[in-house]
Amino acid sequence: MDPLTHFFDGPRAVGAFALSMHMSAPWGVNVCDNAALTVLAVTKGRARVDGTLLQFGDVALIRGPEPYSVTDAAGNAPSIEIGPGQRCTSLDGRDLRDELRHGIRRWGNAADGETALLIGTYERPDEAGGLVTRALPRLAIVQSEHADGALVSLLANELAHNDPAAQVVVDRLLDVLVVGTIRRWLNSTDRPAEGTWLTCNDPLIVRALECLHAEPAAPWTVESLARRVNTSRASLAARFRTSVGEPPMAYLTRWRLTLAGDLLQAPGSTVSGVARTVGYYNAYAFSTAFKRQVGTTPTEYRQRRPTLSPGPVPLKESSHQGSFI
Repeated sequence: MDPLTHFFDGPRAVGAFALSMHMSAPWGVNVCDNAALTVLAVTKGRARVDGTLLQFGDVALIRGPEPYSVTDAAGNAPSIEIGPGQRCTSLDGRDLRDELRHGIRRWGNAADGETALLIGTYERPDEAGGLVTRALPRLAIVQSEHADGALVSLLANELAHNDPAAQVVVDRLLDVLVVGTIRRWLNSTDRPAEGTWLTCNDPLIVRALECLHAEPAAPWTVESLARRVNTSRASLAARFRTSVGEPPMAYLTRWRLTLAGDLLQAPGSTVSGVARTVGYYNAYAFSTAFKRQVGTTPTEYRQRRPTLSPGPVPLKESSHQGSFI
């Protein structure tokens, strides 16, 4: 499986936080929610993300977990803060949830301001696809003429109604919007040219990536990978670093542990079995490497992530009700 195919099968929103935000100037919001990835679409007016102007119809992806600001087009100073758990307060700590709520998924300082934004958030890297969130720039923008306006409209319409299974539909539409936006960003002529696996266009390195993705458990070395793609060790190492942004074996480790995160969620999987599947034959070494990358042990990772329920989650039970909105 090539890297893009794996990622495009990756986003798995579960009870995603999503809303329609309506604002009248002057306004500004500091977002410190520690989310892994946020998608933001301008459905009316204009706004700025960390000072970068977004026009009507633009769609942006914001890579976390670092804080960022969203303000009116004039760039007024923020007076609202969104914290972990989507808690909404004034800068001095006053709770603003009820004051700014205008419906189940409608929020802002005005019921119908001159600016409207559609916002969807993946709170954890395992929901958004940990490998791609590291490959994206801090702010990836797809301008209106290249964005999927029809999909944005579908999501906006779903957010405006409390239909049965609304959360399930929002989750899936959000996944498709993120994937579609990344595809359009990759095809954009004005995107940055930094080397990552996501933007690699060197045919030899693409073949090397396909080898690593097809056989993650193989005992790869730079030399064996170079033989597979018919080049020298030195040439592979240099071209890989230029195209992908890191050495081949560092990328392989990251890829193995990203796959492990997916496999750990499979029913009946074991830590030792997952370790072997991704090329670790020592469970302790696997656990150490996994914790270094993910921040938690494989066992803790399995326990903390909710599983998909077989049926729709009632809206009133969503973990996000009563926080930001």
